Amino acid sequence: MTLLDDLRERARTRPDHPALLVDEGAGGTQVHRYGELLETVETHAARLRAAGLRRGDRCGLLAPQGPEFIERALGILAAGGCLVPIPEDHRGPIFADFARQAHLHHVVDSAVGGGALCSLPDAGPVDGAGDEQFRALDPAYLRFTSGTTSRRKGVILGHATILARLSAANRALAIGPDDRVLWLLPLAHHFVVSILLYLREGATILLPSGSLARTVLDFAKRARATVFYASPYHYRLLGKDPSDVGLAGVRLAISTAEGLHASVAEAFAQRFGFPLSQALGIIEVGLPVANLHAAATKPTCLGRPLPDYDVWLRDEDGERILGPTSPERTGEICIRGPGLLDAYLEPWLPAAQILEPDGFRTGDQGWFDADGDLHLAGRRASRISMAGMKFFGEEVEAVLATHPGLRECRVFAREHPHLGEVPVAEIVPADAAAPPTRKELSDHCRAALPGYKIPREFRVVDALARTATGKLRRASAESEAESEAESEADSAPPHASSPDPA
Repeated sequence: MTLLDDLRERARTRPDHPALLVDEGAGGTQVHRYGELLETVETHAARLRAAGLRRGDRCGLLAPQGPEFIERALGILAAGGCLVPIPEDHRGPIFADFARQAHLHHVVDSAVGGGALCSLPDAGPVDGAGDEQFRALDPAYLRFTSGTTSRRKGVILGHATILARLSAANRALAIGPDDRVLWLLPLAHHFVVSILLYLREGATILLPSGSLARTVLDFAKRARATVFYASPYHYRLLGKDPSDVGLAGVRLAISTAEGLHASVAEAFAQRFGFPLSQALGIIEVGLPVANLHAAATKPTCLGRPLPDYDVWLRDEDGERILGPTSPERTGEICIRGPGLLDAYLEPWLPAAQILEPDGFRTGDQGWFDADGDLHLAGRRASRISMAGMKFFGEEVEAVLATHPGLRECRVFAREHPHLGEVPVAEIVPADAAAPPTRKELSDHCRAALPGYKIPREFRVVDALARTATGKLRRASAESEAESEAESEADSAPPHASSPDPA
């Protein structure tokens, strides 16, 4: 059984129920009903099979944000292919490198040949056994991690894994046919425990024509949105909207993709009268934690583990940390439960070797409060150890971010000959011509932090390094330079004639 079986059942029982509502501004709203959507998907699938797509083939997808992406992605899945979403800006040499890294057999590019299947030469197997182990997973989805601290990993999910993941998530989210989910995230980076979940449950997906606050709010009102799924960036824009357009029908607003700052949560709650619920989404895991119970009182916490998941903290000796912890007593967040990844692509690493003995080790450090709510302290790679005292760059960033003279910042460790490591901050000033002085920033930190956590250096930069998905890179500037050099050497195309169908 696959997700497509559920979609076919939805189309059979409620063919006229809207699956997608697409905002066309002054042109009105375009409606894609479940019966019509399935017909389009099956047509795409038949063409792909006729063009040579075999079950388990890795098939890249280049398509614009919107209904075409969803239709073609489902067509690849319906044809039995393993869907590999590709960001739209991956053209030319960038695409060639991506195709090599993903070992693509084919690509569907909506801008070339009307979205026909283009087969690529020399894909090469991934598992050392002619792709036999890969195809045995019944692979449905391959996506690369954002690479916040190291080289990106290819995460493989099989059909059964996706179904288990969706069932576990929806036992908490309770998405149903009456829900209308307003979607604001890039489809090439977010698709499984979101778009696929909504369609499996028969909900309606709302696709606005832009991300500006009034555009989103006006469409949400017209289309009667009940659920929002967006990033803190979008909620920041909504919280600043000066109009009187409300969100009276919205029962749940999920914030994901990056950490939710208190100022964003407070502004949104004050503007719309209900809280944001932060959720921990991990491509290797799914949605194991969501703040569905304490969003109003603890908006920046991750919340409680969903019922199907065991989420625990691991100390540096590999032991489980028992009982409530604290910001001063953190552990690495580890997760067991349904729908965890089936394998990493390259180097080939099956799940059994990844998940034993601790489950999935996230690399994130966290702590549980007395209510059982999980809080994120920071990435293990962003931990700073100064003269035996450990803390996280994110803690310092949260304080610096409240300075009115800064637009954004990043704090990381720099080696020190006597202290081990010291904190250093990269800052993007609100006014590049008049950045805050070091004394101003130090005094600002000193009002909220002990002295050892205050950055020893403030570097003014034009912009902070980010991943392809817009997340802040968590490696230090020094280690980033090393990582980039390694990545360039390792990712050089093996042939001058690397495929470039675009």
